[in-house]
Order: sequence, then structure tokens, then C-alpha cells
Amino acid sequence: MNKQDESRTCQNCKKDFTIETEDFNFYEKMKVPAPTWCPECRLQRRLTFRNERTLYKRSCQLCGADTLSRFDPDKKIVNYCGECWWSDRWDPKNYGQDYDFSRPFFAQFKELLRKVPQYNLITLHNTLINTDFTNMNHYLKNCYYIFNSDYNERCFYGEEIEHCSDCVDVTMFESSELAYESLNCVKCYQIYYSVDCESSHDIWFSKNLAGCSHCFGCVNLRSQQYCIFNEKYSREEYLKKLEEFELGSHQAVQKIKEKAGNFWLEFPNKYMHGVQNVGSDGDYIYNSRYVKNSFIVQGGEYCKYCMWLIVKNNKDCYDYTQFGENNELVYESLCCGKNTYDIIGSINAIEGRNIRYATYCYNNISNLFGCVSMNNHSYCILNKQYSKEEYEEMVPKIIKHMNDVPYVDKKGRTYVYGDFFPTETAQFDYNETSAQEFFPLTKEEVEEQGFSWKEPRDRNYKISIESKDLPDDIKDVPENIASEIIGCAHAGECKEQCTTAFRITEFEFKFYKLHKLPLPRLCPNCRHYQRVLKRNPNKFWDRECMCDKKNHSHGEEKCNIPFKTSYSPDRPEIVYCEKCYHQEVY
Repeated sequence: MNKQDESRTCQNCKKDFTIETEDFNFYEKMKVPAPTWCPECRLQRRLTFRNERTLYKRSCQLCGADTLSRFDPDKKIVNYCGECWWSDRWDPKNYGQDYDFSRPFFAQFKELLRKVPQYNLITLHNTLINTDFTNMNHYLKNCYYIFNSDYNERCFYGEEIEHCSDCVDVTMFESSELAYESLNCVKCYQIYYSVDCESSHDIWFSKNLAGCSHCFGCVNLRSQQYCIFNEKYSREEYLKKLEEFELGSHQAVQKIKEKAGNFWLEFPNKYMHGVQNVGSDGDYIYNSRYVKNSFIVQGGEYCKYCMWLIVKNNKDCYDYTQFGENNELVYESLCCGKNTYDIIGSINAIEGRNIRYATYCYNNISNLFGCVSMNNHSYCILNKQYSKEEYEEMVPKIIKHMNDVPYVDKKGRTYVYGDFFPTETAQFDYNETSAQEFFPLTKEEVEEQGFSWKEPRDRNYKISIESKDLPDDIKDVPENIASEIIGCAHAGECKEQCTTAFRITEFEFKFYKLHKLPLPRLCPNCRHYQRVLKRNPNKFWDRECMCDKKNHSHGEEKCNIPFKTSYSPDRPEIVYCEKCYHQEVY
């Protein structure tokens, strides 16, 4: 008999949340208890284990080579370079330990995680050519400071980029070229300061264009060209008008951004970003069936509370954050994927089956419980090898023990089988991780919630020019700008992982000069944080369509179709249901 919807109180934030009948059915399928944390707190907890952008200089502790690493040397985590970590020069089973039924599982796992060598970066290191200061990438050539991106060339300062070239300061980009300071664009060429565009070229300060070219400050256009703030011009008039905007001036660009942003607010937005979905809600959902309460999902089916599943074919997954590709029955896991089946509570478990609480385990893995850095292994518990019969006898006992002797953190929160790792297990401080991006907190708030905080360290550089003293126009910037250390305009007084200073690389300077773009005033991290403010949040509200157009199908009455949307009720945008939006735009 199916359980009915049930309201519970989150043991973390103390707010009420609902566990629905379909949720109970999934938990029964996975043989786990229902969660005691709400979906938002569960996501925040997973993201505290994801350090994308905070990197340190460290030596490989096997070969001695200099590396960039995700791990602060002060954390005493064993750091191996990619070549050594993937080699047969060491054996992760040498760190195996017996299971201790007198202590909580998560306490034992934390000790193992601190002993076993860790891969310095999440990359396929042998697919990166002349590419520096990156993480969570593979197949990059001549790239710098990009993250969570693959198959790119000459891309700088971006994230979530696929099959792109010559792009700077972009996020959520695919199959595009020559782009700057833009977000969520596909198949675009020469696009600047724009959002949510597709199959368009020569676009400036525009939003939600498809099949357009030579548009400036436009919104919601389809198959148009030579338009300025949605007004049609001849080609000659358009090009002449474009010269009057002084696009090389930082001050001029800031004014245009403000004008364009206000202009965009006059036009309706569809309640969610997404196409070709069935029975789905959330945002940035594409080609999916019955995907619920999820964010950035491509080709999912019967998934809920998921995020960043940008590779297709994921089915029956809950609380699954990042990666994807042919996965089924994944629960409370991070950065897992590629032909996986039946995974609980894992981080970077790739190509495996029947996995419980494995981290950084790859390639033909199966039947692992509480393992670290194991490749092509089966029937291991806490990195110790067992026979198939021994493993199958041990695992039910461990699961029972996890429920009978739960881990209790310093805030009194309990963790049983099925829960993701306690944040006290994490290898990173809160403000090093993606949790700070999606759930920004002050130091005081971090410590109050039981997380750890990374104090800023003295930098071994001296700022040679403040951003406010940079030339306003790119034409006035001297050639030696690449030798300057520029002070970030935020000066560390923000929640944006500010590096306080930055340089302009030679490639970057050539890009700005060629496209007549002003120099940035913020460090790359702050630019990233400011850019993703244009992306809707991973949070959803129940609202109704705001359309009152009498020529639409609802006639004289206001539409009022209900939906879930990531546009909060206090935001200024006009939000339409899909039918009214299409009647307005197409």
C-alpha cells in the first residue's frame, strides 16, 4: 500500500517540507528511509563537497611535481598529480581498514578519506593541451580559468561550456564562437552581454532571441535582423547607430546594460526555460519526461530534486547533482555518472553498479561500500577487499549499524543509512565550495549553521593599479596592461569568493582590442557571480500566469493558469504560462 503525502520538519533549517507519495515509492525502491532534511538543505549539503573554483599550489606527494590542487595544504589531504593518481605505482587497498561496529560509519569513513591519496583536480589530465588553472574539465585546448566544461578551444573565464571556441566570461554555452559576458546561449556567433539566445549572430545586450542577427538591446524576437530595442532599421542605419553607442567605453557599456535590463522588463517571460518536456517542472529542463523540482537537466526521466544533469538518459534519480549519461537509480550523490546503476551517497563514482558511499572511484566498479580512490575494483568495504560472499554478508550488518548507531554532528543532527555525508566529513571549507554560490553566507552564518569557514590569507602580490584607475575606453589601454596587477572593484568585500586582484592575459587583451570591448573591473570569480545573477535561482514558487491580453485564448478574463516557477513573486518580471507566452512571441 502506497504511503500518502506527509509533512515533516527539516532537522536542519526547522522548516516544514512535504514528502509525496511518489517520493516514498522511490525510497522504498532504494531501500532507504525517507530524508529528514528538506530538499534545499540536502542540496546545500551536497554542494559543500564540490570545490570548483578554489585552487592551491601544491606538490604531488608521490613524484614531487608542482600541481594545482583542490585541496588546501593545511587540510593534510594526500595530494597526487593526475599521472601518478591514475598509475599503478600505488594501491588504494593498502589503506583498507576493518569495519568497527563500535563507531559510526561516517566517523570511520572520514578517517579513511584523510589517508587515501586524492586526485589533485577533477580532470582527464591527458586531454588538456596548453590549458591551465581549470577544474572539472576534459578535452580543452588553449583554455584558461574555465570550469565544468568540455571540448573547447581558446576559452577563458567561464563555466558549463561545451563545444565552443574564442569565448570569454560566459556561462551555460554550447556550440558557440566569439562570445563575451553572456549566459545560456546555444549556436551563437559574435554575441555580447546577452542572455538566453539561440542560433543568432552579431547580438548585443539582448535576451531570448532565436534565429536573429544584428540586434542590439532586443528581447523576445524571432528571425529578425537589424533591430535596436526591438525597432527595425535598415542595414545602413543600424551600423551607423551602432557606432554611436561607444561600446569600447566602460561607462557607456554600464549605462547600456541598465537601459537594456529595464527594457527587458517590459516583455513577458515564459515561466520556465525549457522545451520538449512532458509533465516536468523546475528550470532549464529540456527533452525530459516527469522531471520534477530540478535545475538544468537534459534528457531526464522520472527524476526529482536533481541539478546539472547535462548529459542525457538519466532515469529514476533523486537528489542527484552533476554529470549524467545513462544512469538509473542514483540517490543523494554528487558528480557521478556514465553507465551507473543503483548508487547511494557517492561522489565521483563513474561507471559502476551497486555503489554505497564511494568517492573518486572509476571504471568498472561494483559492490563498493565506503571506498576512496578505487578503480576497477569490486566487493570492497573501507578499501578492504572481501570475497563476494563475505561482502554480501557484511553489507546488511553495516546498514543496520548505520541506523542503530547514527553519526551525530556538533549541531546535534543525525545521519543514518541513505543520508549524504555529514558536512563535517567534507574536505573543503564552506566558502571554497559551490554552496557559497547557491547559498551565500557570511562567516557568522556559516559558523552558526555548523559549517567551517576559510579565512583569507595574505597574498604574495602587490596591486599596481586599482580598477577605478583603468582607462575608460579600450582604445586608451596601454600595451603593457598584461604586466599590471589590477585591484578588483569588490576588494574582497562581497560573498563572491573574491580574489581581490587579477591580471589581464595577453590573449584576453587581444580579444578586447579586436572586439573593442572595455576592460573588466572585477576579478574572474566576482565576474562569474555577477553573471549568474542573470540565471534564475534553483528555487521554485507556485504562481499564476500574469497574462491579461484579450486577444489570447483565455479571452476577457486574466489567464491565471497555475505553475511552478523560479521567478519569485517579488521579482519585477512579467511571467506567462507556456501557451500565453507562445501566443505573444511567435
